[in-house]
Amino acid sequence: MTNPPEGSDPLAALGPARLPSPLQEIDDERFTARGVRLLLKRDDLVHPRVIGNKWRKLTPHLRAALVEGTGTVVTVGGAYSNHLRALAAAGRPLGLRTVGIVRGDELAGRPLNPSLARCAADGMRLHFVSRAEYRTRHDAAFARAVRERFGPARLVPEGGSDPLAVSSCAELGRELAAAHPRPDVVALPCGTAGTLAGVAAGLAPDQRVLGVPVVRDPTLGDAVRRFQEAAFGGPRGRWELATGFEHGGYGRTPPALLAFAADFADRHGVPVEHCYVAKLLYALAELTRRGSVAPGTVLAAVVTGRPEDPRAPDLDNSTPASGI
Repeated sequence: MTNPPEGSDPLAALGPARLPSPLQEIDDERFTARGVRLLLKRDDLVHPRVIGNKWRKLTPHLRAALVEGTGTVVTVGGAYSNHLRALAAAGRPLGLRTVGIVRGDELAGRPLNPSLARCAADGMRLHFVSRAEYRTRHDAAFARAVRERFGPARLVPEGGSDPLAVSSCAELGRELAAAHPRPDVVALPCGTAGTLAGVAAGLAPDQRVLGVPVVRDPTLGDAVRRFQEAAFGGPRGRWELATGFEHGGYGRTPPALLAFAADFADRHGVPVEHCYVAKLLYALAELTRRGSVAPGTVLAAVVTGRPEDPRAPDLDNSTPASGI
């Protein structure tokens, strides 16, 4: 890999991003009947390959890897990780080697699911580790082992969430602070809470963020505070979490949730990603029904991704599992 010419945009090979992302008003009686205006912040339209908030979180790391000349980017994720898929999709046109350390050594030797198949098709090296080993992913020893195995590499944390990515996500908040119509409440799904931490920092003082966790994790609030301390030196913005809409946990998509997603897509012509966006929209419809969203509220839901491409190849995985 060669470094980009001095003065050029290191990410030019990815093509342009659509920023700010569009803001679309939705006429849905589940909201309008209760005096709530629903807007969709269409971050799923930011870029055709690096979807949604992944553009905002990954591009600082990709740019740094290219400028530094590292050549390899390593990250971690589960078997259905949007983060892994986005990194693989971005690394290929940029000429970066990508490695995905995947939770679950029991997956090695099995056919790849569509998400991991897409990663492999984009050139990502998939490396499976046990769930016990995956739990050490935040430890310094894990990072040392990664570099010993894969050589000099830029390590990107799970979900892309770190102070660099959080600072980048503040731009999404600034877009919503300057938007018309201007939302009172910005709602988004939470996996690692990095996007929430950044968006809250970018909003105006009279706006607030509602995070809808898609995973049962009682430490998400602490994570927001840690991210903001590291990125901005202290708390920023107004935010809260709406728990209870995990639908069984991360990656779980029970029939009622799938039916809701299909109905929303049919009504409004907006493709609804199931692991994050469907849970967000379901939560907002339910909170509005309960009266938890006050009449007169302008509510913006951030569409952070789009559904899996059904055309992704179904490749066989012949890579044996091993530790890092």
